[in-house]
Amino acid sequence: MRRFTSLLFLCSSLVIGTAPLAAQQPRHSPHETISRIVDGNRITIVYGRPYSKDPNTGAIRKIWGGLVPYGKVWRTGSDEATLLVTQQPLDLGGTVIPAGAYTLYSQVEADGAAKLIVSRQLGQWGLQYDQKQDFARIDLKKETLTPALDQFTIGVEKNEAGTGGSLHLMWESTQFTVGFGVKK
Repeated sequence: MRRFTSLLFLCSSLVIGTAPLAAQQPRHSPHETISRIVDGNRITIVYGRPYSKDPNTGAIRKIWGGLVPYGKVWRTGSDEATLLVTQQPLDLGGTVIPAGAYTLYSQVEADGAAKLIVSRQLGQWGLQYDQKQDFARIDLKKETLTPALDQFTIGVEKNEAGTGGSLHLMWESTQFTVGFGVKK
């Protein structure tokens, strides 16, 4: 319980601490907080959810290789960098991520390969990315998504047939996935 209280305090501090920064920057997309308990561990993700349509003109944007550039780090959402909080350590795609708060970035290549970047750096706006703060780079599996999604979505799913779960990054007709397990 004490550990949960500490993480709750940490998350509250991060939100309060970055509020002045968010107030200085105009948000361009709606924001979402998802929280899921998998194997007794609460996983929380806070992220911006951009649309395929340009918020100023309404024109459909090229997502992969355009808005999300190939070969470059992307903030995995919009506006503030995406926040991941886990109460217990996770084995994320074969890499153990200790309990705590992290920023999620991603990097997609033209050939379909993609990495999830877990960073120790917290509270930054946009792509204020520092590679020296990387905790891990984890391979993502690319899949076709049907139906297509107009709005970027992150999902955390529990494995129905056992322990662990999966993290999904979904937009247009593409889904990137990585499995995870909870370390006790």
